[in-house]
Amino acid sequence: MASTVTTEPSKDSSASSRPGYGQLLRTRGAWTFLLPGFAARQPFAMLTISIVLLVQHTTGSYGAAGAAAAVTGVSMALFAPYSGRLADRYGQRAVLIPGVLVHVLSGLTLTALALTDAPLWALFAAAVPTGASVPQIGPMVRARWGVKLQGSPLMTTAAAFESVTDELTFVVGPLLATALCTAVDPAAGLVTEAALTLLGGLLFAAQKSTQPSVTAVGHARVEHTSALRVPGVRVLIVTFLGIGSVFGGMQVSLAAFTESIGEPGLNGVLYGTFAAGNMLSGIACGAIAWKVAPQRRLVIGYAALALAASGLWAAHSVLVLAGLGLLVGMCIAPALITGYTLVESLVPAGARTEAFTWLTGAVALGQAAAVTVAGQLEDRFWGGAGFLVPMGGTLLALATLLALRSRLAARPRARTVARGVGHRVPVAVD
Repeated sequence: MASTVTTEPSKDSSASSRPGYGQLLRTRGAWTFLLPGFAARQPFAMLTISIVLLVQHTTGSYGAAGAAAAVTGVSMALFAPYSGRLADRYGQRAVLIPGVLVHVLSGLTLTALALTDAPLWALFAAAVPTGASVPQIGPMVRARWGVKLQGSPLMTTAAAFESVTDELTFVVGPLLATALCTAVDPAAGLVTEAALTLLGGLLFAAQKSTQPSVTAVGHARVEHTSALRVPGVRVLIVTFLGIGSVFGGMQVSLAAFTESIGEPGLNGVLYGTFAAGNMLSGIACGAIAWKVAPQRRLVIGYAALALAASGLWAAHSVLVLAGLGLLVGMCIAPALITGYTLVESLVPAGARTEAFTWLTGAVALGQAAAVTVAGQLEDRFWGGAGFLVPMGGTLLALATLLALRSRLAARPRARTVARGVGHRVPVAVD
């Protein structure tokens, strides 16, 4: 066991002493999936806001717009883990190509139905396959990092880098979608989202050399056990539901607020400020060599998020709301990064894509519920009532996290390996 401990750090001493973005980006073959992955995940940041703006334009109701977006989010949350499980078993390319085609067709159908004043149930019917087929690019990229880094201290840096990449798309996406929907045509956001999904998704699927090998885990039947059976994953799902409530509540409430003051174009700017805070703190998280245990970092970071989100409903000016939005965004990244990092220690390699999609799906489900509730609150009560949703969602998730945080401790993986070896997974490789 001594040799296992001493050889690993010596092989990558610079990474263990000071892991950073420069070293991460020098990982062999990383750029072959990073650039296509960025292009392919950009449309996802445009989807919800494009649906909200289009349906609100055609129906005049934020409640209807939120409900249509919520159906998309719920559908994605329910189907994303199965997409991840299929990718673990059969390869990412086999799942991506048909998924991209279905998403494009269903998204264009939803657009056409909205423009022809179809009944709300018809929009819901089209929203189901639109959400179910959202390409799970983020989890797939994270799974590729897992293969490349194999337990390296750079995994935390990779998780931070992916969070920053996600948030960069959420800076660009809402701005682009809002500009298209308000300055070009209400349907332009969804049409552009479909076109970018087709191009980016197929380009990412073409990068076969870096996708996790299905043969590497195919021989071990236990590796296909659902990630949902890991107790820590279930706790993380609840925490990510709370994060989703922030995204959904902010999207609807910011749109309603900017329209109420006669400046709908500011919606993308305010949401972009929120996402920029997330991105900046994500950069900082990846640059820090953390000595605090990730379980403790998650609790501290999540408490800060709940506290910051609790002040949104009281903001009554653009500047105050922008400042609070920036602060809330800065509190989200540490929680997201730490949660994704914990997957590495909690989940066997053969189920990690599925685990990542459970977390991504949880964010989408929380976002969908928040969009629905916030839309109803904005329609029925005072302007800004939708901001109560991020507060309630994060406080409930924080209470769950505090009660069940012991389940986030890494368990020995001997049970998940089809060998007779006792306490360390590397022995099975030896």
